[in-house]
Amino acid sequence: MENMNNITENPSESDSREYRTVAFIPVRGGSKSIPLKNIRETAGRPLVYWTAKAACDCRYIDRVFVATDSDRIRETVEGLGLKKVTVIGRSRESATDNASTESALLEFAESHEFENVFLIQATSPLLTGEELDRGYELYSSDNTDSVLSVVRQKRFNWEPQKDGTVKPSNYDVFHRPRRQEFEGYLVENGAFYITSREKLLKSGNRISGRIRACEMSEESYFEIDEPSDLVMIEELLKRREKTGTSGSAGALCNKPRQGGIKGKPVPEIRLFLTDCDGCLTDGGMYYSEKGDELKRFNTLDGMGFKLLRERGILTGIVTAEDMRLNRKRAEKLKLDVIVNGVTDKLEAVRRIADKYGVALENTAYVGDDINDIEAIGAVGFGACPSNACEGAKEAAGYIAAKSGGNGAVREIIEYIIAGSEQV
Repeated sequence: MENMNNITENPSESDSREYRTVAFIPVRGGSKSIPLKNIRETAGRPLVYWTAKAACDCRYIDRVFVATDSDRIRETVEGLGLKKVTVIGRSRESATDNASTESALLEFAESHEFENVFLIQATSPLLTGEELDRGYELYSSDNTDSVLSVVRQKRFNWEPQKDGTVKPSNYDVFHRPRRQEFEGYLVENGAFYITSREKLLKSGNRISGRIRACEMSEESYFEIDEPSDLVMIEELLKRREKTGTSGSAGALCNKPRQGGIKGKPVPEIRLFLTDCDGCLTDGGMYYSEKGDELKRFNTLDGMGFKLLRERGILTGIVTAEDMRLNRKRAEKLKLDVIVNGVTDKLEAVRRIADKYGVALENTAYVGDDINDIEAIGAVGFGACPSNACEGAKEAAGYIAAKSGGNGAVREIIEYIIAGSEQV
């Protein structure tokens, strides 16, 4: 039987170079529920491979450190052939059943130089490099000290009472919301956390200060803690490998449309336009006690527009409404144009494209309802969120996996950017 604590390397002796951003993946050999769980074959690969590969695929991570107390795990990880990965040791104290993950992370931080760190859990193999990219971009936004990964759950929760009855904690039984109208709640899925070395050492915690949440696909809620979890995770990984998509990838629509067929290269996009309600928002109508109408926007979409600006792509909103809220959002996002009170979306898109000298084939448009269908079908890249009407989905070349107001526009932007970089 392998000695779980026979790695002789001292964590402080491993890599003395200073990195801007690193990933730290703690794996120990002493798992009780599944022996040597972290190198257990999962969908044809050792379990730790999947998160290590995701970390290597993240454009912002300079080095990936896998910390283990096991020689067998060390040999397995070093045999993965992942160039960014360095295996380091960890103390016996940080690898016991009762030791916290923080103890291993702090041990690492005290002996290595870096600015920022991703703490990544090997038991979340559905994690992708794209999701880590999104997490770091969110971490880089204003007023942010830490980021954690979450999943949006749409479940009705009940709490037990002292008298033996139960009481709903997140909805009204007399006004049961439909799933598409229910915002749900955010659940920590344990896949990754991001913070600075300075704040980690000061707080002693993986996250602190002003914390933001990075939403991941619903299936990433599952972690591997018991043998039965492996069956479900393996099936999801095999499906992902077979289709060549991650859990957050949009639905493919191979029906012909004006401007091309989904699956072909993304055209060169010079102008990106989107509807507001149902795309940048969840389409809900919220009112304050004073009767003021409120809207819920998503921070992820905001960073998406920034990515487009950095690539010189013009951006704008085309909406049937004429509200100050929409104009304020456009100003905050530094969009090039906003057109309010539009009844003919296609005509508005054409006028904007003509104004900036951009052909429709080099224009992208995102919409979700009947009045968006013509514009979606006429541009070079038409798209819609998952909650769009059926007509919009028929016209779209790309159907996002996410719904409006929940990162759909950001997902579409990332797809366009990824497609343009492959050309």
